[in-house]
Amino acid sequence: MRTPTITRRTLAIIVIIELLFGAWIWFGTGDAPAAQPAPAPVTSAEPGAAAPPGVVAPTPPSDAPAVAPTAATPATPGKVECPKKPPSPPRDLMKDLIPIGILILVIVIVVVRLPKVELGHSVAFRRRRLLNWLPLGLTYSFLYFGRYNIKQFQGIGLTEADYGTVFGVGSAVYGLAFLLNGPLTDRWGGRATILIAAAGSGAANLWMGYMAMTGETMGMSVVTAFSLAFAVNMYFQSFGAVSIVKVNAAWFHLRERGTFGGIFGILISLGLYFAYDVGKRISLELPIEWLFWIPALLLGLFFVLSFLFVRNQPSDTGHKDFDLGDATNEGEHLGVKAVFIKLITHPVILVLSVIELCSGFLRQAILQWGTDFGKGAGVGHTFVFENWGMVSCVAGITGGMFAGAISDHLFQSRRSPVSAVLYGIMVGGAAMLIPLLSAPELIGWVVALMSMAIIGVHGMLTATASADFAGKKNTGMAVGIIDGFVYLGSTAQSFLYGATLPASKIRDADGCLVNNPAARDVDNWYIWPIAMLPVAIIGMALALKIWNARPTRSGGGGH
Repeated sequence: MRTPTITRRTLAIIVIIELLFGAWIWFGTGDAPAAQPAPAPVTSAEPGAAAPPGVVAPTPPSDAPAVAPTAATPATPGKVECPKKPPSPPRDLMKDLIPIGILILVIVIVVVRLPKVELGHSVAFRRRRLLNWLPLGLTYSFLYFGRYNIKQFQGIGLTEADYGTVFGVGSAVYGLAFLLNGPLTDRWGGRATILIAAAGSGAANLWMGYMAMTGETMGMSVVTAFSLAFAVNMYFQSFGAVSIVKVNAAWFHLRERGTFGGIFGILISLGLYFAYDVGKRISLELPIEWLFWIPALLLGLFFVLSFLFVRNQPSDTGHKDFDLGDATNEGEHLGVKAVFIKLITHPVILVLSVIELCSGFLRQAILQWGTDFGKGAGVGHTFVFENWGMVSCVAGITGGMFAGAISDHLFQSRRSPVSAVLYGIMVGGAAMLIPLLSAPELIGWVVALMSMAIIGVHGMLTATASADFAGKKNTGMAVGIIDGFVYLGSTAQSFLYGATLPASKIRDADGCLVNNPAARDVDNWYIWPIAMLPVAIIGMALALKIWNARPTRSGGGGH
């Protein structure tokens, strides 16, 4: 049967088109001068006064000294003008094309070589399923773009401490929102809630772009204003993961979900590529508001596509619903409170939740602070950290495919053994980073390996195991509980590292962001791997504890 091959080729073509769009953003503005936010000037009654709330200050690049206002743009008497970032030098074309080429090559190889699980689905069903999950997956990919783009605003309008607060508040809202959004997704269906996610996140990004452009924060401080806007963004973002797992739980058999989770990881990982690499390019070449407005426009486009093509289950498209082989119990009709109590006391889901708390801490520790750690270790200009988005994307793809394929074909669709193996990589990597700070040449590749491992764990447990053990009916609430724990871990790391890691930029007496010498002292960066090590050990121990867990028809976990 040639249908799986056609499906893989179609996926490869669409992903390549998406990457070419990213390349167009990457190169299409290469002749434009670098632009920075143009906030209202900082009013100061006397020299050295602090910046008032509501002003987003631009900043020079991290490797350049602060630049005083030039004669061409004299400071207005009684006002302080923050230094402007000089135009970025022309980029080497090959330096940009090589990472994109590597990314396309990895995707094509992975997609074409995917293992197949034959369950007798018809050609028409496979085609309609592709049309269902591809727009859904790309919508989630651009939700990632509209979530992690805030990282590129660090050093432009936010210090590291500011960023830690903004992302920490957003993460807490994301985690707590699942208490409401999980049951809502089970009630309304994943199609409705992915549309809510795209519309809400798009609107929040338009709001952040407006504040970045104008400096208008409605009388609030910069940190408070962006914390509020990002919290709104993350509330709507929290519908995304629940919606995806809810919809696909009805379209994919238990035996297909591991491999499909790997495919889906490709689409999710592309969001990291756009947020970090394309987002970085946007911040260098376009007015800073476009860092937020471009994701908003893409989410608007995929809102329309999801509305047209995404459906909750096969029977909504004229195809027959089928036995999913998971813990779905068709005879069970419980209220929200009863389902919540059942899931939170489920022995396997409870352990999965704590494992995911650990992976939430570790995943965001790497994604959010990896490049800062590279700069602090003196290797910020090496290949891994210069192309962090591409590396994170490849790590997500390879981690997801490794975890999914091994789970389905070596461990008989058990998710915990693979998670234990990947957590072992995290433990070894965190331990290696401590001595490597004295000889940092290999740091980038160790961090990349750790990124692959922890993204693989996250995709395996949140997107796959939650559906396996909860069943189709309760998937939304199960994902809500598990992903809520993920973002509790994310919240913890954000406030911890935001408070303890040295900021590359600090605000001077005029409220402008300037370089911080403490960020170049390598001794200030040991806390990063040291804090990860015990968390990784706990996660590995818990994954080993449920090594043989399997879903059962009653919704329990067998061993």
